[in-house]
Amino acid sequence: LSHHSPFTTSGGFLPVRKTRTAIAKDNDDDDKTKNPFQDEKYPDLEFVDYSNSEYSTDQGFGDDLFAVESTDAEIEAMREDRRRRNDEFQFETYFENFLKKGESYNGEWTIYKTSTFIGLNSDENDHPRLVRAQQPIKVVSSAYRIELQSKSNKFPVDGSRICHEEVIVKEENNDGGGSDDLFNDEEKEVIKQWEELIEDEIMGNKYWPDQLSPKDFRGPQGIMCVGNGHTICSAVPLSEAETKEGVGPYAEMRTEIGIWDGDLRMRVKFDYSIIESERKAFQETGTLLPPLYLKSMTVCREARGKWPKNSIADEVMVSEADLIESEVLFGIPGAQGGLYDPPPVGSDEQAEQYMLMDLEGGGTVLFPYLINQDLNAFNGFGWVTSLDWSPGAQRYQLDRKVKGGKDILGLRTLELSEVRSADAETYRPRDGGVDMRQ
Repeated sequence: LSHHSPFTTSGGFLPVRKTRTAIAKDNDDDDKTKNPFQDEKYPDLEFVDYSNSEYSTDQGFGDDLFAVESTDAEIEAMREDRRRRNDEFQFETYFENFLKKGESYNGEWTIYKTSTFIGLNSDENDHPRLVRAQQPIKVVSSAYRIELQSKSNKFPVDGSRICHEEVIVKEENNDGGGSDDLFNDEEKEVIKQWEELIEDEIMGNKYWPDQLSPKDFRGPQGIMCVGNGHTICSAVPLSEAETKEGVGPYAEMRTEIGIWDGDLRMRVKFDYSIIESERKAFQETGTLLPPLYLKSMTVCREARGKWPKNSIADEVMVSEADLIESEVLFGIPGAQGGLYDPPPVGSDEQAEQYMLMDLEGGGTVLFPYLINQDLNAFNGFGWVTSLDWSPGAQRYQLDRKVKGGKDILGLRTLELSEVRSADAETYRPRDGGVDMRQ
């Protein structure tokens, strides 16, 4: 997991957020050269300078801390203990920070369906068109925690599970304008038929296990959190008989990325599916794995414990805070200057399978609309989904980077860039899109 703290500019190396780690100091080190980061108020703490090339930290993957005489079983047990501790940290952080220990979030969900799955033609570049539902749906989202009792639980958190709940709130007035003028009469009729089924379809999609466990936060399951960002994922195997845990191919895959700040959060849900005709062709020939196509995208704009203020919906704004909230959730579309730090997307051919979209509320999202599951596609280069949002003083960009081929569920990294909104242009990376150093 990486926080994007330092940025390079033409003037040299300037940190946006400086991080220091405190470790215990032995009493017999008094004669050691004074550390420039030392704080006289804390004489027993030594502050580590990350810029020192000699500094290194244990991330649980090396063997340097193990005694020579340690057995393979002992080494693996110690590694597993570190993995388990990280599972617990991720689980507790997700529940406390993003879910606010189960408090309710009220949200307006804007839904887009791709032309691929509602019988409409693609655009002139053969890309799918995103059809926006005329009205958002209102949803209350919450979560709760349960404890499963079992003799096999070695640690208290082993029996803990998180259960998510999302309940739609019906509204009487659902008249809508929207983007009707973009479609002809025949297309409007197709869209109308889809919109009559939209609520059941969207609310029927599950983006997480029914009971989310600490172990689900390991990379292969595609679920993780870092700083103010999170990602969660679920998938339906193409064949139950041939699929191992965390390894495809998949018939369906759903991913979600989200950023929270204070009492506000923005989530974007992506629903992918194969096309049935391509499934049948694969079953008959066994040659080419069917790719996953984007079926729908849902943008969730949410506030904790209340409905988010939306001046566009002609709500009465009663304070300056209400106006600010409306602007950061429903205001001018698009992150200023585009994505803060555009990630690598592979070759020009692979880049053609991505879409970049500006969102109301100063957000921008990058995502693939077509994901190949064949191991040899693009030499196994993975995929990335990015969300850039400035909900206030801070600007965040979350990058969900996954593997290629049949391992598309598994995370390579979840990366969060964070910079003061006012300083974003000053510290914007100019590297042309590279992965963060791990």
